[in-house]
Amino acid sequence: MRNIKLTIEYDGKDFNGWQKQPNKLNIQGEIEKAIYNITKEEVDLIGSGRTDAGVHALGQIANFKTNSNISIEKLPLAINSQLKNSIIIKKAEVVDERFHSRYNAKQKTYRYIINNSKSGTAIYRNLEYCFPIELDVEKMKEATKYFEGVHDFKAFKSSGTSGKNSVRSIYKAIVKKEGERIIIELTGNGFLYNMVRIISGTLLEVGMGKIAPDEIKNIIDSKDRQKAGKTLPAHGLYLVEVLYN
Repeated sequence: MRNIKLTIEYDGKDFNGWQKQPNKLNIQGEIEKAIYNITKEEVDLIGSGRTDAGVHALGQIANFKTNSNISIEKLPLAINSQLKNSIIIKKAEVVDERFHSRYNAKQKTYRYIINNSKSGTAIYRNLEYCFPIELDVEKMKEATKYFEGVHDFKAFKSSGTSGKNSVRSIYKAIVKKEGERIIIELTGNGFLYNMVRIISGTLLEVGMGKIAPDEIKNIIDSKDRQKAGKTLPAHGLYLVEVLYN
């Protein structure tokens, strides 16, 4: 039996998130069906983490075990032939039998894209969050440094979620402007539910002048969700990369 690691790209617009759910279109279920069509095996596809409805991925990682002897080089093409065009298997690798996409993940990078043009975008409307009021990118950049390091990010997780440990490490937090787009990128050892979208919403309020950059430290220390910004919509969010040892 082989353990296969997949690198996956998807447009989350038409899906009800990664996780398999009855009677709802989801990415995990679609890939499992595609694998079954090729191997005639019902596999358990393990993702590095769940992405919500509407969230995209450039480098989601998943693994499954199979007795199929199909060439690893041909496997992505074979699976892709059975998938909707909004999901692509970019790469397949045979990995150690102990490899687990979720438990072995050491670092993830997420990206949030804000289209800050006055007119918005028709073509990329499902791939970017359009916000027509000009934002102060320099203030947003200044605020990002307060997110870096080990913190209790309780103020940046959706209320009503489970009371698990909310301490996380953010290794790198950056804001950059590319044309009319503002890109927020966060790299860390893990993220709470809606954490990236709430941090992005907080940075947006910094850019609007509603929150001063140095207030971020107080918001983190308060552990109070009400003090942070709003949760930005899912369609501006991308899982960019998952790294392992």
